[in-house]
Amino acid sequence: MSKLYAFLHPETIKEEKEVIISNRFKDESGKVIPFRIRALTQEENDAITRKSYRKVRGENGQMTKEFDYITYRKKLALVGTVFPDFSETELCEAYGTLSPEDVIGKMLRTGEFANLIEAISELSGFSAYPEDEVVQEAKN
Repeated sequence: MSKLYAFLHPETIKEEKEVIISNRFKDESGKVIPFRIRALTQEENDAITRKSYRKVRGENGQMTKEFDYITYRKKLALVGTVFPDFSETELCEAYGTLSPEDVIGKMLRTGEFANLIEAISELSGFSAYPEDEVVQEAKN
């Protein structure tokens, strides 16, 4: 058997998941509606990261690039959320904006946004395994 078997045949995990971000979003009958999120690949994360830089004027007057963490998190939420689709015209109009990223900011409260980012990050592999657990497994 090849030494690379594990890397050539990774365990498949569920790529999408429904999560309750808030109890505020209910249907006509009062049932809480979950968000549908998906795992992101590193390639997608790289693209989001590249799009999250902005130009700023440094102390010496020269333009430099600066990472914008707020933009990064909004783009992460936008790409990682399957439903609701923040780019739907009806949502954009309801929140008075043409930008899906602005819909996220207007629609979600701070804690709800944090819950969404945490759920997407976990599904994408961040904090899925506590570090101590991984270390113990590796030792055994």
